[in-house]
Amino acid sequence: MHNKRYESYTPGQRSGPAPTDKSQTSWIKLLMLCILSLFLPLLSQAQATRSISGKVTDAQTTGLPGVTIIVPGTTVGTSSGADGSFTLQVPDAATTLSFSFVGYAAQQVSIAGKSTVEVSLKEDAQQLNDVVVVGYGSVRRSDLTGAVASVGEKDFNKGTFTSPDQLIQGRVSGVQITNSSGQPGGSASVKIRGSSAVTGTGQPLYVVDGVPLDGRTARPGLSTGALGDSPDSNPLNFLNPNDIASVDVLKDASATAIYGSRAAYGVVLITTKRGKSGQARVDVGVASGFSTIMRRLEVLNASQYREAITRYGASPNNDKGSNSDGLGSILQKGLLQNYNVAMSGGNDNGRYRVSLGYLDQKGIINKTGFKKYSASLATNFNFLDSKKLGIDVNLTASQFREQLPAITNNAGFQGSLIGQALQWNPTQSLRNPDGSLNIDKGGSVINPLAASELYNDNSRVSTILASVSPYYKFTDWLEYRLLVSTNYGSGIRRTAIGQDLNLPDYQYKGYAAIGTNELLTQQITNTLNFNRSVATDLNVNALVGYEYTKFENSGTNFSGVGPGDDKNRVGFGNYGLDYTNYIQFSNPASRNISSFVDPSYALQSVFGRVILNYKNRYLVTGTLRSDGSSKFGSNHRYGYFPSFSAAWDISQESFFKVDNLNQFKIRAGYGRTGNQEFPAGSSQGQYTFSNNGGLGQANNPNPNLKWQSDAQYNVGLDLGFFNNRIGFTMDYFRKTTTDLLFPSSPIQPAPGTSVVRWVNLDGSIVNKGVEAALTTNIVDNERFGLGFNINATFIRNTVSGLPAPIYTGQLHGQGLSGVLSETIQNGLPINAFYTREFISIDPTTGQASYVNNGEFRYVGDPNPKTLLGSSLTARYRKLSLIANATGVFGQLIYNNTLNSVGNVGQLGAGKNIALVNLDNPVVEALSNPLTASSRFLEKGNYLKLSNLTLSYAFGNVGKVFKGANVYAIGQNLFVITKYTGFDPEINANKSVNGVPSAGIDYTGYPTARVFTFGINFSL
Repeated sequence: MHNKRYESYTPGQRSGPAPTDKSQTSWIKLLMLCILSLFLPLLSQAQATRSISGKVTDAQTTGLPGVTIIVPGTTVGTSSGADGSFTLQVPDAATTLSFSFVGYAAQQVSIAGKSTVEVSLKEDAQQLNDVVVVGYGSVRRSDLTGAVASVGEKDFNKGTFTSPDQLIQGRVSGVQITNSSGQPGGSASVKIRGSSAVTGTGQPLYVVDGVPLDGRTARPGLSTGALGDSPDSNPLNFLNPNDIASVDVLKDASATAIYGSRAAYGVVLITTKRGKSGQARVDVGVASGFSTIMRRLEVLNASQYREAITRYGASPNNDKGSNSDGLGSILQKGLLQNYNVAMSGGNDNGRYRVSLGYLDQKGIINKTGFKKYSASLATNFNFLDSKKLGIDVNLTASQFREQLPAITNNAGFQGSLIGQALQWNPTQSLRNPDGSLNIDKGGSVINPLAASELYNDNSRVSTILASVSPYYKFTDWLEYRLLVSTNYGSGIRRTAIGQDLNLPDYQYKGYAAIGTNELLTQQITNTLNFNRSVATDLNVNALVGYEYTKFENSGTNFSGVGPGDDKNRVGFGNYGLDYTNYIQFSNPASRNISSFVDPSYALQSVFGRVILNYKNRYLVTGTLRSDGSSKFGSNHRYGYFPSFSAAWDISQESFFKVDNLNQFKIRAGYGRTGNQEFPAGSSQGQYTFSNNGGLGQANNPNPNLKWQSDAQYNVGLDLGFFNNRIGFTMDYFRKTTTDLLFPSSPIQPAPGTSVVRWVNLDGSIVNKGVEAALTTNIVDNERFGLGFNINATFIRNTVSGLPAPIYTGQLHGQGLSGVLSETIQNGLPINAFYTREFISIDPTTGQASYVNNGEFRYVGDPNPKTLLGSSLTARYRKLSLIANATGVFGQLIYNNTLNSVGNVGQLGAGKNIALVNLDNPVVEALSNPLTASSRFLEKGNYLKLSNLTLSYAFGNVGKVFKGANVYAIGQNLFVITKYTGFDPEINANKSVNGVPSAGIDYTGYPTARVFTFGINFSL
């Protein structure tokens, strides 16, 4: 007997398919309607039209790009190209065009009976009405009371970049951006107003289109024993810099407190590009180029090495009779190609922008590179006749692949490829006469060319950042917005070391490892925004919101070595395959399999902000945020972060009338932010399974753990001259960090001797200083343009009140295992260098002498005292030149590379040494102990020409190409410094137990000089 399916029936209803088919049909119809709705804004423009073309310029007849051009009362519009030109299909009946652009007065122009039109926009003296992005919204620049810096697309650094933080290096006062590695896609250190991190990263919070990032990267970390850990990847690599419209930096606590516990180290707001009303347009960018090493660390060549053998009395057997270049053998010319295509358009009912990007950048070291595929979608749709209902949809998807070298900053004396290259005997050949690699199977010196060819390390990271934000405008002054977002990342990494390489752990065996990682951050935010005049001359801009965020992280690691040994040299075998493809072939006894799921944690927040504007001259801002984190114990789960600031625009007063001074505003503010940078679950009890099935306590909980607190005062001054052609900003700040989160030694009896207990230390860290920024636009007319910007920061740092010193700054290399070089202690700057104070080399004995027989003492400060950024823009007709320079002054660098790799003692072991040793008039004994001391501290002052751009604006070419612009860009062209390493712009991670270091340089990936040639145009 067959079962029957029954349906309810209404008279007159036609019979149809089964419910399952009906469901499928409904979904198909719904999908078609959704697709059709994307194109309705474009279809609505179909009507009888005529063509209008022209050009939009400023008062000096310079073309203005990006001007919005609309037919009033319609949805027909476009935007001007790179040289200010435009072409628009307008309805036959249209008689007027409206032109608007940020910083310029809007203008309407008659087009009756015209096919072309020339429009000159006048600058708006109230440029301060420009919109600036702040937390959970935007405000007029004139309403700002805190320290906020904005960098738009026009002012971005030019060049080939893998992440958007490089767009603003040297552009914002108080912000130090240090590229920690010259490797494409390498990490960068970003510090806003100094360093105060006793634990954690000390990095700012990044917010992309309203979505806060968690600062993590999904690239798995793999430790390969003798080769150490590879440096971190940049967590912003998934973004395409070409998609970025602006970057806003919130520096003082009155601006950052709206982000509460995540804003201790400042906030960087990244806004991506959006579609504009008007005809569909396609923007295309094509670039290619190459890179070379910017600066070499000088070691001895073959003839100098032979001279050194005689001078220092080394064994003549060290002369192998050949001539080679260890570093040169692993260098290459790194080719690059970069392609970007963006399609945008729409009308008042819906706008869109879709972009695709491809970047392939080879590194200057063999077998290194970065390849990224990216795509983004940004849409906005308005619904209802009133257009009160709308929705924003943002989607960024990318996958980048890294080919990584064995360049590390925490390996032993054999571990790093750069160290191997620098210490390779230049009189020894890299290859045997038959072309095979010259590998000394019984020696400890590693052939860098062999290490490069026999090492493979590849990672692949896929990231999706998606957000949907529906909103409803109850009135022109009251809006509700919901933001739902997901940030998902997954990574896989495969590493293999050839069995022929003479590393003790892997020789005759080989090594293979596979790691995976998965990150997920989910967020939901509700905000209600109020903005209207509530009384005569009094405007209130108020915001209230609720936010919930959840963080998850998990992964696996699988590694093994081959079954061979010195007597049975089989290893992974000679099959010509990557070892990770048959990792099961490894020795079962040496396999290491692990998986982890970090404790997930959540952050629940309520926040509010009120901005009062009275007569556009008296401004008050107050914010309050309450954060509840599941990381903390029950006694201090919630933290409260208030701020208050005020400003007085004196230039708006009737009694203050000064010619050519159109802004004079003073600001003052105070705020408190927090910090929860410690491992999830550390304050609560955790348990692990043991191999025998039992349970054991894994940590030492602390239910009284509190939020780290950062209180900051700020006083500022804003000046504008000559209709804002000259602008000047100055701020004084004082930031005090207390209740320092720290992993202390366990309180006994503890579950295990290695288990720490997170506590709040007594004491404080104070950063104080002055920031100043000058912007100019001296000359700007049709023939010639000239302007420059300069910013400077002067900063000091002090530690006080700690119960005991904290030591960090681990050094690496032969003879330096376990040696620490930095301290955080009272009366000194954070991460102060703390080691032996070197006096001299005794000319009689060749031995080093130290103060007080080598007792450890304070010997220098790794924190810069002055930061400098400058840019110059010059234009003659269509030819433009832009030069950007960055400088850092007043800090010392510990040259761990010279200490461990380039010292004279290496010569006795048949290795190379640094050229600087030959310049020393005193002959150092080869037996002089390898000791950490101030001898290896060098001044880190530098001034770097970080960017030079030469471009020519062809404008429109024929009827197809619009706003064509060709350019040539040089990055890292030269650096002026007395530092003897590769580059004084360094920040190797030499942390100890999560306590960060500063100013230590050890065998890092050299900085590249990059040349890029390209063209941009629109269709």
